[in-house]
Amino acid sequence: MPAADAPAVTTATSSTAPAATAPEGREPLPLAPAGPGQLVMTAPRRGKPPRHFSDLEPGERAEALAALGEKPFRARQLATQWFERLEDDTERMTDLPAASRQRIADALLPTLLTPLRTLSADRGTTVKTLWKLHDGALVESVLMRYPGRDGAAGRNTVCISSQAGCGMNCPFCATGQAGLTRNLSTAEIVEQVAGAARALARDEVAGGPGRVTNVVFMGMGEALANYKAAVAAVRRLTQPAPDGLGISARGVTMSTVGLVPAMDKFAAEGIPVTLALSLHAPDDELRDELVPVNKRWNVAQALDSAKRYFDATGRRVSIEYALIRDVNDQAWRADRLGKLLNARGRGWVHVNPIPLNPTPGSKWTASDPAVERAFVAALEARGIPTTVRDTRGSEIDGACGQLAAAPEEPRG
Repeated sequence: MPAADAPAVTTATSSTAPAATAPEGREPLPLAPAGPGQLVMTAPRRGKPPRHFSDLEPGERAEALAALGEKPFRARQLATQWFERLEDDTERMTDLPAASRQRIADALLPTLLTPLRTLSADRGTTVKTLWKLHDGALVESVLMRYPGRDGAAGRNTVCISSQAGCGMNCPFCATGQAGLTRNLSTAEIVEQVAGAARALARDEVAGGPGRVTNVVFMGMGEALANYKAAVAAVRRLTQPAPDGLGISARGVTMSTVGLVPAMDKFAAEGIPVTLALSLHAPDDELRDELVPVNKRWNVAQALDSAKRYFDATGRRVSIEYALIRDVNDQAWRADRLGKLLNARGRGWVHVNPIPLNPTPGSKWTASDPAVERAFVAALEARGIPTTVRDTRGSEIDGACGQLAAAPEEPRG
């Protein structure tokens, strides 16, 4: 699944973001400080979210039910209801004893995500949700429906967050400039997808009933910096029902700015998802500025790791490249990128140039269409498969970080 299903990249409006909104009666959560180019690789310690059924591996679920005084087989019944039937109300889980339903709900099905705002675009087929977590932290997800062509089935893609905020400090990214609040739990990640799956199954999204076919980890956060929870979430998404949501691993894309040790570790997990490397520049001098993690693992190291991922999994890697006017959109940079990719072999990679979705007041803006075409032509001249990302939701601040930065701002 190419990474073209994510919303447009959006620039930041400010280097200073507000603290996350806290529940009533609590102090706001401070963001981890990040000066120019500073990375925050370790998330601040916060109170853990309540344990949720989605946090548990299939083998742990019977023990959890037994601890509540229930028969172990209730675990499979609950999994069937939650993951396969997408039922989120225990009162409608009629195969569970009526006397046990509330106790099970209280212990294993706490509310993790509360919708704070929901905006739609593209005639209702793109839906962005701002979620408030148990501690007041804010995250975003986007559901995007793509109609099929020539009789082929359409796609329903969910772009999800893996952290509240982000510590990678990329200067053109709204989330990157907001700082890092905390990591999400496995269940908090999974429930973004489960919520979209329920909305589709219940015909609550324009386009008729449907199911989630694709998931992209391209929302808020650097997923591989939250490695344990993110990988567990991928397993939960791809485990066949009723153990998980049963989404094909080939429909899942894991995005990273290039955390090389984590990329190599992920390659060894044996999960054939697509890896998307957010490169944004082929030369270290510019990438040091655009993607500060490049000062730890440079272009060559990131591309070498991406090629190792392909060798281990057989899954073609996507190179994400946000085109920024007069910054990184020169045809010679496309040519240089093509040379770097071809030097590592043929057929292992695909490039996604991304039209930048500028925010008013930002110094970063989108490339001229003619420049964009020249950039693509230079890659194609080197034989690199290239697809300009189909952007969605710009009129509803479709890229990650914008709603969280101004959660109470009214929209027309």
